[in-house]
Amino acid sequence: MDKVQNQNDAVKQRQVKDKETILGQLRRVPIIQVACEKSGVSRATFYRWRNEDPEFKKAAEEAQTEGVAFINDMSESQILNLIRDKSWPAISFWLKNNHPRYGNKLEVTTSIKTTDKELTPEQKELVQQALELALLPKISKDNNNGSEPTEK
Repeated sequence: MDKVQNQNDAVKQRQVKDKETILGQLRRVPIIQVACEKSGVSRATFYRWRNEDPEFKKAAEEAQTEGVAFINDMSESQILNLIRDKSWPAISFWLKNNHPRYGNKLEVTTSIKTTDKELTPEQKELVQQALELALLPKISKDNNNGSEPTEK
């Protein structure tokens, strides 16, 4: 019985080590296939661990997120190096994605459909009120002393 227990303990220890190894690989390269190959763990085993162990699933997702951030940082560093080398595609890419004047422009067009229906009395009243509000007397400064505004 002790021999079986020792084997089970050894398997669990190896799994813990393999899980840590694959998590480390995901932090460097957030691609499951690549991380599995580099850590010597099959994809099937990885997905089985993810399905059976909620803590491992969470840790794997966090490791992938860290890996994406790491790759993003490396990519930005490479773009900056290319910009220093006066690479026009890199300069253009950077400006399009980081400067509002050079970004993609959005043009919005629309059309208005009108109908030849008569306005209701309520609608006519609202239009009349709006026009009256729009045509309020203009305010200007008094030309004599420039102190208080007066109505024209």
